[in-house]
Amino acid sequence: MHQDVASIVSGVHPFYETDFGAAYCGDSLKLLKKLPSQSISLIMTSPPFALRRKKTYDNVDANEYTDWFMPFAHELHRVLRDDGSLVIHLGGSWIKDKPVKSIYLFELLVELVKRGSFYLAQDLYWFNRAKLPTPAQWVTIKRCRLKDAVDHIWWLSKTPFPKADNRRVLKKYSSSMKELLVNPNYYKPNVKRPSGHTISDKFYKDNNGAIHANFLDFSNTDSRNKYLKMCKEHGLQPHPARLPLELPAFFIRFLTKRKDVVLDPFGGSNTTGEAAERLKRRWIAFEIKPEYLESSKLRFCQQLTTGVALLLKTTRNKKRN
Repeated sequence: MHQDVASIVSGVHPFYETDFGAAYCGDSLKLLKKLPSQSISLIMTSPPFALRRKKTYDNVDANEYTDWFMPFAHELHRVLRDDGSLVIHLGGSWIKDKPVKSIYLFELLVELVKRGSFYLAQDLYWFNRAKLPTPAQWVTIKRCRLKDAVDHIWWLSKTPFPKADNRRVLKKYSSSMKELLVNPNYYKPNVKRPSGHTISDKFYKDNNGAIHANFLDFSNTDSRNKYLKMCKEHGLQPHPARLPLELPAFFIRFLTKRKDVVLDPFGGSNTTGEAAERLKRRWIAFEIKPEYLESSKLRFCQQLTTGVALLLKTTRNKKRN
């Protein structure tokens, strides 16, 4: 592992290390204080949501959420580089016994900008078409609401001009755009369209892909992925709320370059760490529950520098007993 990454978190021994990163067990607010100022290029995280039902990963009540998160926000602002980004994924929450939603995630956004000194670089939306039709009371029983399948993602920065390059996250051209590149006479250039827009000659240039929208369509359907299979095989508890690998990978490609450091202060199953490892970015993950760190090791079996052989031996012995 890169020694400069291992030494970034002052005075704390990693729970495990890989070629590019390190995961630490503990309260992330305390661990954040161990990081030097302006040491992180991207903070990519999915903190516990403000859900009505209590989860095993200690989610926070909506009425208390902003006050709970702001001490983290001040530390995140401190450790972030001036050209860095903070990307927060948040799910929606419903008010108890009423078919109306909490606005906690918007209240948090306002506070992050007003009190936290962040800029809102852009709002993004993750559409997970595989989500179950919830809340069941209003969606499948009363039939008075639609399935809640879009999560909010706030992309925040310390300055109006964080490091970013949308050429690193281009989408494949549609069939009609490919046809247009082959036959540029399909539309006459510099002619005003009914919408009032004028298509210039630059529109016909092949840029190796289309610019991505702020709507991310990544289905979270892989219930038989390597992480879950290995958790089952070794008798370990998987984290109940996992992001698809494509989500953190998208922001890591978009907002960082190699040698940059990516931090997830609410590591969970450490999907962010795996995405950073695959993209050869240095990474740090904090997680308060050791059982989730134990299972997240399984994402890095080939990359772990220490501990995996002992882990597998221990879990196999538990299964035999």
